[in-house]
Amino acid sequence: MATIVTCQDRAGVAQTVARRLAAFVERRQIDPRHVVQLCLTGGRIANDVYGAIAHEEPCGIDWSRLALWWGDERFVPAGSPDRNAGQSLSVLARTIPLDRTRVHPMPSAGAGSDDLAGAAQHYASELGDTEFDLCLLGMGEDGHVASLFPGHPAFSPQTTRRVVGVTDSPKPPPERISLTLPVINASREVWLLVAGREKAAAAARAINGDATLPAGHVAGRERTVWFLDQEAAAEIADS
Repeated sequence: MATIVTCQDRAGVAQTVARRLAAFVERRQIDPRHVVQLCLTGGRIANDVYGAIAHEEPCGIDWSRLALWWGDERFVPAGSPDRNAGQSLSVLARTIPLDRTRVHPMPSAGAGSDDLAGAAQHYASELGDTEFDLCLLGMGEDGHVASLFPGHPAFSPQTTRRVVGVTDSPKPPPERISLTLPVINASREVWLLVAGREKAAAAARAINGDATLPAGHVAGRERTVWFLDQEAAAEIADS
């Protein structure tokens, strides 16, 4: 069963997740040989988390033992401001000494090829059999997670593929790369970050396991946590 954490507002969600994320990474690094595998998401709340995490006290994170991956990406040129990885790294790199050899952004369009399927396969090869200690996700008001949308062919809970190229996305841009649900659900923990009244209905449905929504299928191996502001949590009691 998922754990639900309700915060007053969007800023409260970001601060709560930042504090817990720092503590989570520290705990996982107790084993000095362990490199924490962290899958990031995009969006305003997530970027607020990334901006806050380096300032959490105490922060005993060994940043050299942190590997970063992404749950999805817009298939646009590397310099595009729409890229999740570009947004995330522009925030993180201001204060955090990341080991760039452990940073794994998804391929961009125009980087030698505009072949979306090939780019997805390239990331699947890079990912290999990696399992995440923690996967962060946002959720759209339609219940999508990563770039897996309700009713879209890429939304396949039973797929054996690890990474998919998404065409004709209902949310622009039309071409994207996304991890699949089996990869997301292989994570030790999955945390969903959701804010806004427009997402309340989908959040309630997903938490109740609505199989028509990608978010309704999300479940970490050991723990699933929904971090919601009060507006996004508004319909949970009535669902």
